[in-house]
Amino acid sequence: MKKIALLTLFIIVSLTSCQKDVDFSPRKVNYDRDVCHVCKMGLSDPKYDVQAINEHGEVRWYDDIGCLAEDMRDGDFNTWKGQKYKIWIGDADTGQWIDAEKAWYRYGDRTPMGYGYGALKNKSDQAKYTFEQTIKRIDDGKTKRADFIKKKKMSVSGKDAEAGGMKCAPGKCGGQ
Repeated sequence: MKKIALLTLFIIVSLTSCQKDVDFSPRKVNYDRDVCHVCKMGLSDPKYDVQAINEHGEVRWYDDIGCLAEDMRDGDFNTWKGQKYKIWIGDADTGQWIDAEKAWYRYGDRTPMGYGYGALKNKSDQAKYTFEQTIKRIDDGKTKRADFIKKKKMSVSGKDAEAGGMKCAPGKCGGQ
């Protein structure tokens, strides 16, 4: 009886202690239901969509690299990602998934949330910023966000809401 109990315990421990291999390959966007983790807008443009996959196989979606930068700076991304993770971003020219941390970024694109950074697979005269540089530039406010907010009649304070503009949530999309 003790042998059966020990064998059963060994099997249970062996099965539960095995690490599951996580698939870090890019996932297909479900445009009818996938929304940005930060701004809650529906994903709409494969040339700027971002996905992060953590060590548990969980996926977070972002509709603009600026939203990812906000989550990295102000959200729980750094805890959520764990020890191993992968970030994919749409190539701004082709819409194909590329490794966000190896991509090169250009400034001046018209992006879904107005941050203005488009990712490209290869470095060029226009695509000259690394992932780290791009995140830092966004954190430093070097974006097209102010023009985007003005054009969309959005307000971080809510003062424009009465005039038909949208109001950003506190701490989201540049809101205070």
